[in-house]
Amino acid sequence: MAGNRLDPIDRKILAELQADGRMTNVELAKRVGISAPPCLRRVRTLEEAGYIRGYHAEVDARELGFEVQVFASVGLVSQAETDLVAFEEKCRSWPLVRECHMLNGEVDFILKCVAPDLSTFQRFLTGQLTSAENVASVKTSLVIRGAKDEPGVPFEILEERLTREA
Repeated sequence: MAGNRLDPIDRKILAELQADGRMTNVELAKRVGISAPPCLRRVRTLEEAGYIRGYHAEVDARELGFEVQVFASVGLVSQAETDLVAFEEKCRSWPLVRECHMLNGEVDFILKCVAPDLSTFQRFLTGQLTSAENVASVKTSLVIRGAKDEPGVPFEILEERLTREA
């Protein structure tokens, strides 16, 4: 398991930064119980190793006028690797598509889309998504409300698992 390669301090650093990526290095060091210089070295090492992919502000889509959120289940005609990669690249080019995940099961991809209004989403759906090369079917579900949106991973579960395996 990948978490085994990290010591408890590294895991605590990641958990703290996941909860609050804006805290200062001094505050982070205090929370994980080490001094600031080695804490900064550890953060840089975690960044270079790819454990930390970036730091982002969590913006409120509705406050910015993006009232519509839709999940689109997409079936492709062909699941050859080149066709899958081509669809993923196409998804990266569509601004309304915020997430794209390849699935195992009845559909090939699920897309999380946002739009300012239904007519904008409908234009995207009919003008781009359903007409895209290799797309066989699209089923959409409009989000009424979100009950949970928790980014990252549950570090407490990782710690429990590592404790059991020790």
